[in-house]
Amino acid sequence: MASKLISVLFVFIFCNANASIQAPKLKLNDGGEIPAIALGTWLGNNTQPSAQGTEVEVAVRWALEAGYRHIDTAWVYKTERQVGQGVKVSGVPREEVFITTKLWNDQHARDAVVPALRESLKNLQMDYVDLFLIHWPCGQFANQSYDLTDSLETWRGMMEAKRLGLAKSIGLSNFNQQQIQRVVDAGLDKPAALQIEVNLNLQQPELLAYCRAQDIAVMGYTPFGSLFYNKASKAAPAPRSDDPALVAIADKYNKTVPQINLRYLVELGVIPLPKSLTKKRIEQNLDIFDFQLTAEERKTLQSFDKGYRTIPQHKWLDHPYYPFEKN
Repeated sequence: MASKLISVLFVFIFCNANASIQAPKLKLNDGGEIPAIALGTWLGNNTQPSAQGTEVEVAVRWALEAGYRHIDTAWVYKTERQVGQGVKVSGVPREEVFITTKLWNDQHARDAVVPALRESLKNLQMDYVDLFLIHWPCGQFANQSYDLTDSLETWRGMMEAKRLGLAKSIGLSNFNQQQIQRVVDAGLDKPAALQIEVNLNLQQPELLAYCRAQDIAVMGYTPFGSLFYNKASKAAPAPRSDDPALVAIADKYNKTVPQINLRYLVELGVIPLPKSLTKKRIEQNLDIFDFQLTAEERKTLQSFDKGYRTIPQHKWLDHPYYPFEKN
């Protein structure tokens, strides 16, 4: 009897040790739910996925097997096709996966929004996305001239996409507080989410507080900022992944420094979007929901906020709708 009980306990422990992690979900202001972490699929400005490549497809499959239920992509990333294929081959039902994609800058005209989303859906091989975002407030045509379409008109096109059932929720990306407030003041549908850069060097407390007050979920891209030496510019402030204070916190919880970084963002109320094409790293990035930082540890992490923007997009500095600081 005892040996049988031990066998049952072993099976229970073994199965649970290998069970996928399920991230908690947050309520959106339109009644929907969004998982508290997502796999990012932007490979970078200098790394475009090959037309027949599978690197993102495999990463998406690994992520879904690990327990992710939120995948972030965009038309301009050129990864939508692989994202859709990754969801398909994972075996996870479509309705269990939250898919975010984004409207690119050359489709800001009100009547261009729905066709643009239909193209993304064709790439994804899906009937709808869970969240559709205006990628940037800076419109720009393919010939590089600026499109000065009012974002309120673009937003009305987004609302039409939602009304048609092509997107369950709609939101903004890289808009500043004043630009978001214009949408709110116009009496249109309130954005369900805002995607912005958030990391240890750029914590944006005022914008986060505004979004909390408006009940707008915040998604954070480039969550590691300049944490890794091979990704940091010479001008980037500390910390790096071997920072003694971060290593000490990581050792305390038996976690890695990147996991501590992601956990801090979650505790700020941010949905981080870590990207990786490495199976172990993808799994580690999800494993951040079994501990909580102390107030003193959060204070240490907060001290690294220098207002340093990893992706300032200075190429649009003279665009009238440029959303960031110009200094």
